[in-house]
Amino acid sequence: MFFTPLVLTLGLGLAVTAAQTQEQAPPAQVQPPDPGEQKADAKEPPTPKQTGLRALFGDLGEDIKQLPSMQNLYIAGIGGGLAALAHPADVSFNAHLESHLDGVNAFFAPGKYIGNTPEQIAFSLGTYAYGRFFDAPKVAHLGMDLLQAQILAEIMVEPLKYIVRRERPDGSNNLSFPSGHSAVTFATATVIERHLGWRKSVLAYAIASYVAMSRLHDDKHYLSDVIFGAAVGSIAGRTVVHHASDYWAFTPMSVPGGGVALLVTRTR
Repeated sequence: MFFTPLVLTLGLGLAVTAAQTQEQAPPAQVQPPDPGEQKADAKEPPTPKQTGLRALFGDLGEDIKQLPSMQNLYIAGIGGGLAALAHPADVSFNAHLESHLDGVNAFFAPGKYIGNTPEQIAFSLGTYAYGRFFDAPKVAHLGMDLLQAQILAEIMVEPLKYIVRRERPDGSNNLSFPSGHSAVTFATATVIERHLGWRKSVLAYAIASYVAMSRLHDDKHYLSDVIFGAAVGSIAGRTVVHHASDYWAFTPMSVPGGGVALLVTRTR
């Protein structure tokens, strides 16, 4: 991308030289590509040749191998740090969300279903089936990546729940940390963002945030649970979608006078 001016300059120089040495041959008129089309093409991840169930599980194995990356380590570090900061306010934050108003309770009631893993899997399979039935490879690819991301999120969430053994706010069991609802919905939102861009993923992130808030309102999770769950979902979504056209990089760097800052860069 940064070499484009140099390439154009060299190309123009070669064209001028050819015109001077072969004046009888007029230069061919080359229509430059539409920048808008280039940007749109670069935004979309490459569609794989195979989008069947065999490819699904084959890619999932590769995704698991790609989990220990520096980018995922940074995301986990940020999520863990924010969860640690939120931990002292866990109980008081849930208390503020408690409500005896029927309207508020009704508003948050669908969250436990929207963020439930079976419902998310069904949505992903529906997207995949639509793409296959109507011969839309990009839609089938999106559905396959959604399914992979949700499976990968569960692979990370379930062992953590049994290792940490944190009691839920309502005392129902000891599987509070991290939030599985938050993880799978943020995995969905991240995959949609990677496929379609930020503008078309705003609704998905809003739904994921709503699901996370509903878990706090229902007293099923603490704030730190849903924050780290969102980080796990983001890791799953970014690991599954294999393209670098819209890549966020996290790089620690030292600052003058001591201390460390986190440099966040975006490459298109």
